[in-house]
Amino acid sequence: ADQPTAKSGRPRCRSPARSRSHPNTCMCSARRCVEEGVGEPILFLHGNPMSCYLWRNIIPHVAKVWRAIAVDLIGMGKSDKPDIGYHYDDHSRYVEGFVEALGLKDITLVIQDWGSLIGFRYAHEHEANVRGIAFMEASVRPLNFKDMPLDTRIMLPVVRTFPFGYLLIQVGNIFLSKLLPEMTPRKLTKEEIAAYHAPFPTIKSRKSVTQFPLEVPFSGKPAANHATVAGYSEWLKVTQMPKLFLNFSPGVLINKGMAEWIEKSLPNLTTVDCGAGKHFVQEDAPDLIGQKIVAWMSTQLSSQSEPSSRRIDMYKTRLWEAHGLHVACPDLDLVSATESQPSHAIL
Repeated sequence: ADQPTAKSGRPRCRSPARSRSHPNTCMCSARRCVEEGVGEPILFLHGNPMSCYLWRNIIPHVAKVWRAIAVDLIGMGKSDKPDIGYHYDDHSRYVEGFVEALGLKDITLVIQDWGSLIGFRYAHEHEANVRGIAFMEASVRPLNFKDMPLDTRIMLPVVRTFPFGYLLIQVGNIFLSKLLPEMTPRKLTKEEIAAYHAPFPTIKSRKSVTQFPLEVPFSGKPAANHATVAGYSEWLKVTQMPKLFLNFSPGVLINKGMAEWIEKSLPNLTTVDCGAGKHFVQEDAPDLIGQKIVAWMSTQLSSQSEPSSRRIDMYKTRLWEAHGLHVACPDLDLVSATESQPSHAIL
């Protein structure tokens, strides 16, 4: 369906997309994803308390050239909400199972918030299957409370303590009713707010939303999660995997000091200053984010030895055609017989 633009709220024309549910091969729950485009897979991972709806105005840019896949994390969006703990390990296993179920190879990750903890971990543990990482408002290293804005430092200890977290988040739904609008400078429309609230209509449905704050490693706790994040942080400082850092100011997870550390510490990094933004930056600058991802990817795909030159020509051709340029390549089959076009519009 048509979606509102980031600034005006008027309908934005959308190309066809398709929605699918994929059962995990080892866990009997389904993850819902949105797919659009063909080619190399670009996997979008959202955070808390979101769904793949967060990526709706970024996907069309990427899908002009590549295969964009945005998955609802387990317990979020339209994915199943099984009675599990919703721990960090649970989310990571479900994403691993999702990638295996779709047979995704040579993935480029686009990640934010909790999607970054899951995505960076996946890239660290499955480096051979990841071609690059684009990130914004991400957890690049273990966090300390002193790194957070004052209001966040006040809120986090409360929501990480029972029964206050349960009452505020799971019962009171403050993450959607208060946190979402406060961390999105642009005023969301009623339709957008309703779309974000729709997956979490009951207290029970918000179990995953409540658990996420307990899983974030702050000041060394939980210890196991801290070790995981510290591990991928050290890996990020040495891997030559291409990285795109979309920096917003003042940010929440990434403030000025953290941004400076990222630029100094991470090799093979492209940094883009995207201007003003807090946490849910996809709502403030979706077109800019989409355009910068496409520009970065077109450069990175062309500079790497794989895929083959013929595949690179295909990506370039799609990129040119996406910008309205006619390219005469009679011998180039842009969509193979195994790559079917999306069937119907969703979102």
